[in-house]
Parts: sequence; C-alpha cells; structure tokens
Amino acid sequence: MIFFILTIMNIELTFIDKSYDANNSDIVFFQKNVATNFDELAIAWRVIKNCGRGWSHTFAYPMAFEVGVKDSFNNVSDRKAATNAERWNAVLDNSGNVLIKDTKPAASTTDVEIYNALPKGSIDAQIFKDGKLLAHKTGISPEQKAVFQFKPTLWVGVVSQVEEGEVMNSAILSDINTELSLLGIKRANLIMTGGGRGADAQPFKFTLEPVS
Repeated sequence: MIFFILTIMNIELTFIDKSYDANNSDIVFFQKNVATNFDELAIAWRVIKNCGRGWSHTFAYPMAFEVGVKDSFNNVSDRKAATNAERWNAVLDNSGNVLIKDTKPAASTTDVEIYNALPKGSIDAQIFKDGKLLAHKTGISPEQKAVFQFKPTLWVGVVSQVEEGEVMNSAILSDINTELSLLGIKRANLIMTGGGRGADAQPFKFTLEPVS
C-alpha cells in the first residue's frame, strides 16, 4: 500500500458551523491506523465543543508527530519527535526504562514501529499529533511491536459526550462516515451543514473548501 507524502509541515483548517444543529453537538476529528488487519477503535484526537451556528474554530493539523510509551509500572516516557520509516525501542538501561530510536528502520517506509525490548512487562505504544493523543496500542508484550500507518486523511463526525484522548466505541464510529482527503491542502474551510428538527431535519454534511 503506497500513500503520497505531504511536504508541508502544517495544514490550517477552519471549521465553520452553518448547520441547524439543535443539540449543541460536539465535532470530533480522528485518524485510523491502517497498518492493522482488523477494525481498531479510534481515539478522539480533537473535539470542538459549543461552536454555534455562524461561529468558527481554527486549528492546525501538523504533519509532524511524536511517539511515546507507558510501561507496566505506569511510568510514562518523554515524547520523541518521529517520522515514518523509524523504529523505536523501549529498553532497560542503567537509569531504568527508556525509549530510543533503533539504528534499523521500520519494515515499511510508510510505517512507524514501537518495539518492546524490555526483559519483562508489557507497554502501551502511543502516537501524538499537536500534543494530543492520536492513536495507541495497548498490552505490547516483550519482543512484540506496534505498527502505525496513517493515510493523509482526517475523519470527522458529530458526536455527544466524547472527550479528547478517549477511545471511541464501535457504535460512535459506525455513525461517522466522512473521510476528508488532505492531499494538496495547505489551508481550507470545513463547512458543516444539515441538522434541524422533525421531518425537515437533514443529515449533517461536511464540505472541505480549499483557501488560496
């Protein structure tokens, strides 16, 4: 599977509410780890709250990301700036458990790998974007690895009672079907329409409009 590589560092997105939402719904953004062969529950990367009709919310989608690890003692590593094709190892040294970059690359140039090289104890492997948790894999045993790969797309949907950094259940994810391609985008408005009450209510729709 080959994905195009985006060369810009950040994409500026402005969410604009032009809907008739009558429930003060939250707007969630997330990505899916496509390195897995099964449907993995996604994490709410960013959640916009209380943005009423005619209001907007601007945020950055950076191409850069960080890796991190939590060990079986509930110790949390410092976050390391990472790129695709890298492999990171959780190892035990004289100071305790640490996270270091391997001299060997990941198996694929589109992947980033986090390997448990500890003598004992499982780890949770984490990916952060813009300082917020984007994805994780829990319970990685010694001599096992987590593999992450993301398409240049962003999923968006209308939700309720979802917090940033939380795993979203399958019922929530099944209601979200809008995937936005970010290829070639530097700056864009994301317009939400639809909503309303009763028989006149319309499904929510998200339209990405590039801004020059």
